[in-house]
Amino acid sequence: MSWFAKLGRAYKLTLEHAGAIGILVWNSASAVVRLKVRFRDVVRQMHIMGIQSLPIVFVTASLAGIVTSQQGGYQLISSSPRYVLGTLVVQSVVLELGPLLTAIVLVGRIGARITAELGTMVVSEQIDAFKSLGRDPVAILAAPRIIAGVLTMPLLVGFADVIGIWAGMIMANIDGGLGPETFLYGARLFWHSWDLFYGFSKSVVFGFVIPVISVHMGFRTQGGAEGVGLQTTQAVMFMILTILILDAMFPPLMLQ
Repeated sequence: MSWFAKLGRAYKLTLEHAGAIGILVWNSASAVVRLKVRFRDVVRQMHIMGIQSLPIVFVTASLAGIVTSQQGGYQLISSSPRYVLGTLVVQSVVLELGPLLTAIVLVGRIGARITAELGTMVVSEQIDAFKSLGRDPVAILAAPRIIAGVLTMPLLVGFADVIGIWAGMIMANIDGGLGPETFLYGARLFWHSWDLFYGFSKSVVFGFVIPVISVHMGFRTQGGAEGVGLQTTQAVMFMILTILILDAMFPPLMLQ
């Protein structure tokens, strides 16, 4: 019966997390509606999530475009017209690699940071100090990060898409002798405006999920410095698994 008890504990823990996240989202939305969120805090978080993340997003998107172009050229060189490589790179970057890799990068750079930061505030009783002064920690700490994530993620994904396509086009020229005109012809030939909407829909969802989970896990931290480290590790695993599950749900929902 031990496996049954473990299953019950896992089910209970899942419901606890779901309920706590639901309450966090509701309280954050209430703080926004009641104008309790300071614009300056949102801008500061957008700078941390957006501007400071551009270098790593640039590197990740460039490598994604380069690798996609090289592997696509290897697979298509003898079986398809050369311009199809432009279609492959653009579709891969816009539909999948741009949103997904940017989200995973932000999990490591932003999600872990938020969890560790808030977890440290919890174990050092700074959150209790906010409450004792009559200030709402959700309005001060949670809502600005969630708003910034939703606003910043689509911008980062747009940047990653442009860089990834540009890097793929350059590599196609260097590796396979495919000129920019031919590459862009293939990209336009099978392009649909819905593809762009699909990719940015992913970015909005991921930009919402990452700060929500990281704030939620940070507020649940216990046990001092060791607890902060453990909770941060669990938060990263939780965010990556959630992003991959959501990513798998998008094609049947939006590409059918």
